[in-house]
Amino acid sequence: MAPSTVTLIPPRFTLFTYPRNNASRIFHLRSPLTRSISAMTTQQGSSSTKTERVVIKGRVQGVFYRNWTIENATQLGLKGWVRNRKDGSVEALFSGNVDAVQEMEQRCRRGPPDALVTGLQVFPSDDDPGTGFHRKPTL
Repeated sequence: MAPSTVTLIPPRFTLFTYPRNNASRIFHLRSPLTRSISAMTTQQGSSSTKTERVVIKGRVQGVFYRNWTIENATQLGLKGWVRNRKDGSVEALFSGNVDAVQEMEQRCRRGPPDALVTGLQVFPSDDDPGTGFHRKPTL
């Protein structure tokens, strides 16, 4: 599988990539104000379907993040779910075409207009995404 590319990064950010091994990379985004966002993504095999669990941290509750996620995931044809967590983060499961899942991951890095994403963790998953994309209760 070709190395993944990062898109949709605002021009005010600089991207630094630190390869850890062939399966994962850590992305470190730094703004001119030295505020940073760290995230880890994992590439899976050459399968045409990918399922990953994502945890988004920052100001992501009370800013339309879950509804925004449902709209974007549905637009991309993904299956899965999204929910708030009691620790203030948002968690989601995305499953579908590899390119669509990667695109959704990139969209989550920015979120809706009122969100301020400070961290994003990505984990490969074998969970059943179900049919369609829906909201789950807070965990």
